[in-house]
This record gives sequence, structure tokens and C-alpha cells, in this order.
Amino acid sequence: MEVEKRKFIHSLIFPCFFLMLIWFIKIIEQFFGLNFTILGIYPLKIKGLVGIITAPLIHANFSHLMANSVALFILSVGIFYFYRKIAYKVFFFIYFITNIWVWFFARESYHIGASGLVYGFASFLFFSGIIRKNIQLMALSLIIAFLYGGLFWGIFPDFIPKENISWESHLMGAIAGGVIAIFFKEYGPQRKKYEWEEEEEENDENDENNSSGNMIDIKYFYKEK
Repeated sequence: MEVEKRKFIHSLIFPCFFLMLIWFIKIIEQFFGLNFTILGIYPLKIKGLVGIITAPLIHANFSHLMANSVALFILSVGIFYFYRKIAYKVFFFIYFITNIWVWFFARESYHIGASGLVYGFASFLFFSGIIRKNIQLMALSLIIAFLYGGLFWGIFPDFIPKENISWESHLMGAIAGGVIAIFFKEYGPQRKKYEWEEEEEENDENDENNSSGNMIDIKYFYKEK
């Protein structure tokens, strides 16, 4: 129980730090009357390259920030709790791959906000649980589908209620999350094997050893008359 408690507390540290960072940036922007939109991703323009690093940290307003904060926190905690050993790699791979793809393929406009990360994390958690066939992680996949299944429609522009929402970030994030889930499928938690499965494997190995040990080595010689 104590181990699980420490594991949970550890899983809160980085998500809390990231959440405080994006809120701090928005408060500074608001307090000093600044506009950080120019730090977003502007596709295929040199001026937009900085957004690959900064875009998820910038939000249009507090409503935009609040809309992303809850989902971002819950999903990132899920990654750091269940995938502790690869959590930082998953986080930053999704972070940069999503933003790079947005820079290459999105519309000519400034793209800001952490919604791409939300889609990326949700996609990773969903597909990773299914790929690994781990009961706990598959249960998490079902929870993600139940809580955030509505996110699916956010990758299609026709279902976006506002034109200024970056559906491209949603789509690229969702694809990036799925790709990273496949890439890291051999790392982190795996499907637990039950005793009967282990016994079957041992029996198979014994059968192979016995069959190889009982083989008669027959050699044929041919002699010309």
C-alpha cells in the first residue's frame, strides 16, 4: 500500500508542474496585457518553428486554458502512474511529434493550446492498453473511451463548432499517440501471465526437449559397385 501511495504521489509531480507552468504563462500574459499568440505554430514558416516548443504552453483565454487543463492533468497522471519507466519519453515524443506534424500539415494560421497533447495522451492510453492485453490497462482504455470518447469528433473539421479551433492539432495528436503506443509496446507494463499459461509453456519446452533427445540419428552411405 505504501509503495502504491508513493507511486501515485510521484505520478502527480510532473503533471502538476506542467499545469502550473501553463497557468503561470497565461497569468503573466493577462497581467501585463501581452499577446503570446505569435509563439504558436505557424505552418511552413520560419517564424512558426518556435511554436513547436511553445505552442502547447499558450492559450487564447482562460476558458481555452480551463477546457484543456482538467483532461490534460488526468491523462498525464495516467501516463506517469501506469507507464512510470517510459512516461517522460512518451510525454515528450507526443509533445514534439504532434507539433512538428502540425507545422508541416496544418492551415496557415497560428496554432496554440495543449489540446494536441490531450488527444495524444488519450490516444496513447487507449491504444497502449489494447496492444499490451493487460487487464488493468485495458480497463483504463475503456475508461478513457467512456470519458473522452467525444474527443473522436474533434479530429474532423465538419464537427468543430468554431473555425478558430485547431482540428489539425487534434488529429496529429491522436495519430502521434497511436504511433507512440505501437513504438513503445515492448516497454513498460506488459500482460501478466497466469500460472496455467506458464505451465503450458514449460510443458511445450519439455516436449520439445524430449522429442529432440529421442531422435535417432540415421546416416545413409552409398557405395559404388
